[in-house]
Amino acid sequence: RRAYSSVGTAEFLQRSIVPTMHYQKSLPRLPIPKLEDTIRRYLNAQKPLLNDDQFRKTEELAHQFEKGIGRELHEQLVAQDNQNKHTSYITGPWFDMYLKAREPVVLNFNPFMSFNPDPKSEYNDQLTRATNMTVSAIRFMKTFRAGYLEPEVFHLNPEKSDTQLFKKMIRFVPSSLSWFGAYMVNAYPLDMSQYFRLFNSARLPKLNRDELYTDEKAKHLLVLRKGNFYVFDVIDRDGNMLKPSEIQAHLKYILSDNSPASAFPLGYLSSENRDTWALLRKDLLDNGNEEALRKIDSAVFCLSLDDFPIKDSVHLSHTMLHGDAANRWYDKSFNLIITKDGTAGINFEHSWGDGVAVLRFQNEVFKDSTNAPAVSPQSQPASVDSSTAVQKLDFKLNDALKAGINKAKQNFDASVEGLSLNMIQFQEGGKELLKQKKVSPDAVAQLAFQMAFLRQYSQTVATYESCSTAAFKHGRTETIRPASIHTKKCSEAFVRELSKHSTEELQELIVECSKYHGRLTKEAAMGQGFDRHLFGLRCLASSKGTALPDFYQDQAYARLNYNIISTSTLVSPAVQLGGFGPVVPDGFGVGYQVHDDWIGCNVSSYPTRNGKEFLQCIHKSLEDIFNVLKGKKVGS
Repeated sequence: RRAYSSVGTAEFLQRSIVPTMHYQKSLPRLPIPKLEDTIRRYLNAQKPLLNDDQFRKTEELAHQFEKGIGRELHEQLVAQDNQNKHTSYITGPWFDMYLKAREPVVLNFNPFMSFNPDPKSEYNDQLTRATNMTVSAIRFMKTFRAGYLEPEVFHLNPEKSDTQLFKKMIRFVPSSLSWFGAYMVNAYPLDMSQYFRLFNSARLPKLNRDELYTDEKAKHLLVLRKGNFYVFDVIDRDGNMLKPSEIQAHLKYILSDNSPASAFPLGYLSSENRDTWALLRKDLLDNGNEEALRKIDSAVFCLSLDDFPIKDSVHLSHTMLHGDAANRWYDKSFNLIITKDGTAGINFEHSWGDGVAVLRFQNEVFKDSTNAPAVSPQSQPASVDSSTAVQKLDFKLNDALKAGINKAKQNFDASVEGLSLNMIQFQEGGKELLKQKKVSPDAVAQLAFQMAFLRQYSQTVATYESCSTAAFKHGRTETIRPASIHTKKCSEAFVRELSKHSTEELQELIVECSKYHGRLTKEAAMGQGFDRHLFGLRCLASSKGTALPDFYQDQAYARLNYNIISTSTLVSPAVQLGGFGPVVPDGFGVGYQVHDDWIGCNVSSYPTRNGKEFLQCIHKSLEDIFNVLKGKKVGS
């Protein structure tokens, strides 16, 4: 059902009868695991990475920590948590971790997710798609702010909980109890506290620690093209959205502006080291650019219009992960990027939120812009005077700022030049077959990464898989540690000792990996991993200004947190591809998707690692695993 405003366009995407934030008050709090559980899980994760002597040393340090200073820190963390029941124990440390990081956000933190093309090919025209996606994004914002967006709920039994009857009933249960009502029917409402930062928000560079800024009163959109910055209002004085035909007219005006590309594109500054950028920003403000910067920071979001078509999926990944920094503002909560051929994607700043909020936004925008497009390729833009409505931002730059932009460009070009992105599609099976064989699809993908790395580099290394803890109030993420004694044993059997094992034995090893991975995943999603807990204790220890406990100075601890294989997965009808940069210089960034009958994998790397070869090894590993599960004999 659509709500129509006086201007005659649908202002809302949906009208949920359950208010958007209905469950927020009664969400359960993120648990702090028991210290002994955390130490046990930590040692389990260390086991495949260490030899016997190293492990004994690490085990000793861990048990000393558990009995001594670790116990004190744990009790302090619990006491602190009890005094802050409005949030979670990880919120403060996690924001600090992101906002205190001084590396550039691009490549190091900002991930991307690219949209599928519009199924109606003529709607992929750049102007048509930019208009439709902008309108849908504004509808999403208005729907969310009006409380009409369906609450985000994870349904384990949708026949019971994802029904009109249940919604009609639950809306009358007070917010302070509503979560329990959902829980009774096996539905898990998710935290939505991050959503407000999707719009009118930016990360501001400051010395030592950045700040997040939001100004919900701002009514304008920021559009970048050829390194030039444009703004125009998309919301009128009464809070209504501009007519789609007017938005279309303004975007058409920007797309046909013949101004030359900016000689000193300010966008490069948002790709700089954060302290360098903080000092340059101060120069910008002192030089009379306060109004222009405020326009950038407070804009509803940033729409980046690129002047070239996409050649292939590698080009697509490069464009969405970093693109040309002249035409991005990496500090905005997100950039909606649309290329000449209508290929669209999102690059988002990671400190304010996680994939859950951005993915929901993408799903709704894709669905709305394709099912109920505001304009068609035949639509005529409104006859309005765009030259007065659209303001091109001018920046006053002194020599120091011009030099700063040039230096930022050099640094950016150098870091991008070293980045390789490669991808494969494994077409011989996916989720359906794996579920038939009663193994976890995610476990199989992760096992393939372990097997591939062993094949390529003859070792097992620290591996990170991100898992959302949005089932809890202000939950963020927890780490799943996919490298285990089980994956190591299985990988060695496939890579080094194939002839020694029967197909049945190999099947058993895969099943063992799947069970263990399933347990780790469940623990992480329930806030029972070990990484965030140890991180919280470490932050508490370092706030005291004394030397860090020996436990944290152990080389094995450092090595476990040096994630050579960093992985993240998502599958959505709206998203074609997702990815991110390696988190360490000699690492791989692995974005993967397990579909019903195929598996996609996107790998980023720097010159010290060969991403192409890693993907070939992943393909070979998947082939072997699938053949074994089908009962076939595997050749080495």
